[in-house]
Amino acid sequence: MQGFAFAWALNFLLMGCVLFFTETLKAPLTSPYYNEKPWEQGGKIYQSLGINVFRKLLVWVGWEKLNKKSSPVEKNTTALMHLHYRTKQSELGHIIILMIVLGVNIFVAFKFGILKSLWLLVLNILFNLYPILLQRYNRPRIERVMNMSTHR
Repeated sequence: MQGFAFAWALNFLLMGCVLFFTETLKAPLTSPYYNEKPWEQGGKIYQSLGINVFRKLLVWVGWEKLNKKSSPVEKNTTALMHLHYRTKQSELGHIIILMIVLGVNIFVAFKFGILKSLWLLVLNILFNLYPILLQRYNRPRIERVMNMSTHR
């Protein structure tokens, strides 16, 4: 329960389970939680937390290319609405995983010591917290484009 391999495997195992759950559930995800909050300052808070560096990291490791290949973005309102929904779906999945891994992280820290739980913390931030921030950063931008396309 300690080390990089365990942290990596736990995150990816949970990603597979949560992806199955969110794809099967197909909930409308209309909660006000998903709306942009005033404290988000139009994404400035995320920029100060390094979201643009994280986006470049996703391009560098090939995630963006893989993601666009599996679900390319079309230039129409229906596709934008689908993409908007997918940001909510992705955020929900990453929140679930973040909480589970955080629980495991706390358990490992108490049972084996804080140093033994560091990989869980680091990978939880990279694999779950930053993807949540990225969805919250992108969704208002997608909403603005959707609003512009419906006003045409």
